[in-house]
Amino acid sequence: MTSASSIMNHCLSEGFVAAGVADAVPSRHGEALTTWLDDGRHGEMGWLADHVEVRIDPRVLVPNAQSVIVVADRYGGGPDGELPQGAGRIARYARGRDYHVHMKKRLHRIADVLSREFPGETFRACVDTAPILEREVAAAAGLGAIGKHTLLIEPSVGSWLLLGEIVTTLAIEPTRMQDQIDPCGTCTRCIDACPTGAITPWSVDATRCISYLTIEHRSDIDPEFHAGIGDWLFGCDICQEVCPHNQPTTLTSSASTHEAYEPRPAGRDETGASFDVREVLDWTEEDRRKAFTTSSMKRAKLDMIRRNAVIVAGNYLKKQDDPSLRQRLEAIAADPAELQLVRQAAIDVIHPS
Repeated sequence: MTSASSIMNHCLSEGFVAAGVADAVPSRHGEALTTWLDDGRHGEMGWLADHVEVRIDPRVLVPNAQSVIVVADRYGGGPDGELPQGAGRIARYARGRDYHVHMKKRLHRIADVLSREFPGETFRACVDTAPILEREVAAAAGLGAIGKHTLLIEPSVGSWLLLGEIVTTLAIEPTRMQDQIDPCGTCTRCIDACPTGAITPWSVDATRCISYLTIEHRSDIDPEFHAGIGDWLFGCDICQEVCPHNQPTTLTSSASTHEAYEPRPAGRDETGASFDVREVLDWTEEDRRKAFTTSSMKRAKLDMIRRNAVIVAGNYLKKQDDPSLRQRLEAIAADPAELQLVRQAAIDVIHPS
């Protein structure tokens, strides 16, 4: 069996903040995943219900797989300062460049090196688009433990993490934590803080989650969730913002953040943390493409991001009346040529039932 130390050195040399190795074995939570899917808690993310047998067992993804190499990148999790009036906030992971591209490029380099060192073995790089239960595998590799918000908590840097894997036929000595303890204890801050009640201990109902609603949900958003969305234009960080493991300390402040995830101010406020919702309301497809170039935000189509902007704008109007903004929403609601998703959101905001 190959020692994990040289494998981890390859990973850390590529700038990953943590790395480990887990055995390629079936998930211990296969039944829970099936129940979650059967209950429809994945919402419109139909792809989660595809290839469940692969998610449950990495050996189906890569025949004869023996090990899974797991890596983690850290992205900025510092507190937001005061944002401009009318700002639509962006989840922190999406403020920099597209992590799929940057992680996969480095994982492929590692896989190429290992293929030369171990000819005849298979190495397949994956970054969350592949059907792998990556947080469970990362915990098994000793990178951390799963919190009640279902995110991986790494002891020294918290949960501001992006995960990637290399599934391989090479048998590598697994790395494990000495003591895998519950990182949450009696804490329920993430559960209490979630504005839409999406979180129960170690489970998230995606159909109520702000991140799902603003990124993955491609139809009308039920008005019952509008207030909870607040000023979140794309994604949500609330459960991580309140987590004790993510509060600034000397240790977490010294942890490195990959430069690719530094906020990009182009088209946004000077911090790169938000867009002006008034501008987003009037975006064309060309505007969207320009704003989302090299960003993981391109997952949100034009009608989705403008729908989100309508909801955020409506929430601002509840706090402080703005005649010009109200007139813009009224115009959207009255325009039969408007995109259906955007118009319906405006109708729900301007004429609540």
